Amino acid sequence: MSEKEPQITFTDRRKISSDGEIRPGVAQSEADEQRARQADTPPPPAAAAKPAESGAAEGRAAQAGASEKSDGGEASDEQLPEGPTARESAESNAAYQETTQQLDEMLRAKAPDSSHLGPVVFDHLVQSMYMTAMMSMGAGTKPGEKPRVDLMGARQTIDLLGVLAEKTKGNLTANEQRLLESALFELRMTFLEITNAIARNAANPAQQQPSRRK
Repeated sequence: MSEKEPQITFTDRRKISSDGEIRPGVAQSEADEQRARQADTPPPPAAAAKPAESGAAEGRAAQAGASEKSDGGEASDEQLPEGPTARESAESNAAYQETTQQLDEMLRAKAPDSSHLGPVVFDHLVQSMYMTAMMSMGAGTKPGEKPRVDLMGARQTIDLLGVLAEKTKGNLTANEQRLLESALFELRMTFLEITNAIARNAANPAQQQPSRRK
C-alpha cells in the first residue's frame, strides 16, 4: 500500500494583500482581540495607589521640614539628650560638695600651714583663663629660652572669655565686670602685638639674619 502524502494547509495572515489593500475582516478581528485583552486585564488599583502617593508626599514633607530645621541650626527634640531632673542635679551637687569637703579636711590635716583656697568664685575662672591665654602667648618663658607661642590656642581662650562676657552681661558685680573687661583688654592687646611682630618679620626677613663680622 502506498502511504498518503501529508497535506499541509497554509493560512494567509497578512493584513495587506499583494495589491496593497487591507484584507477584509482584519479591522474587525483586531477590534475583537483588543476587547478580549481589555476584558482579561484587571483594573488598575487606583484606590491603593492614592494612599501610597499620599504617604510618599507626607514623607517628602517630613524630610523637607527636617532639612529646614537642620539648615536653621535648630535641633529637634529627638536629637537633644535628656537633661538631668532637678532631684538628680541636687543629689549630685550634694554628693560632690561632701566629697570636696572631705578632701579639704584631709589636705589641712596633712599640711596645716598650707593656704586654703576655699570655694571657687567667678574671679578664679577669669584669672585661670587669663593665665592660660598668656602662657599660650609665651608668658612665663625662662630667661635664655625661646618662647613657645600657640596663637590658635590663645585665640580660642580669648574668644571663650568673650563668650563669657556676652553671656554674663547684666549678671555680674561691678568688680567682676571690671576684672573681666581688663583681662580681655590686656589679652587682646598682647595678641595684637605678637601678630603685628610676626607680620613685620615676615615682611622684612633680612632683619632676622644676625650681622656677620668680617
